[in-house]
Amino acid sequence: MKKSCLVLIILLTVLCTFAQMGSPARAEAGVITSIVCYIPNRVFDLLDIVRLRLRVGPGLSAGVRATKLLSGYAGVHSSLYVGLRGPRGEKEIPWPLGFDNRAGAQISLADATAGGTYYDPLEFGFEVQPLIVGVNVGIGVFEIFDFFTGFVFIDLSDDDFGKDSKKEEPKAKEPAAQEPAAES
Repeated sequence: MKKSCLVLIILLTVLCTFAQMGSPARAEAGVITSIVCYIPNRVFDLLDIVRLRLRVGPGLSAGVRATKLLSGYAGVHSSLYVGLRGPRGEKEIPWPLGFDNRAGAQISLADATAGGTYYDPLEFGFEVQPLIVGVNVGIGVFEIFDFFTGFVFIDLSDDDFGKDSKKEEPKAKEPAAQEPAAES
């Protein structure tokens, strides 16, 4: 039973990904796409809640988060991570490994870092990278709301596959009417 459910989730994830990649950027999401992507989107939203990354790579850094307003970071690291990725911030598959690079300093809204990871604005967590091995742990409070509202097709984070982005493209300006040239 568990094996067939896992196969079904993987199959739906693959179908959802191909449906999203093959559709034009301006196409409206249909009912079929929403149904096919429903289970993978709920799984991805669940995975967005917790960040638990084990990092390996050079660096010396530390940071703490208790929402965006009460956060701080200082240091530099360039590492490979494995584990739960945490909030995605955009439509992408949350692979359990990747690169985590960040350098600079950040206190509250004053952020002078380069690179880095997307953090939920209401996330609580910490990170530390003493030389070679590090960890990045957090709980995304906003992602909890996104997970529960997703059951009724409301995507607060705008990261579900098969849905149009909330952002609208700017409309093209109409050419100004040309006046006839005055005769001399």
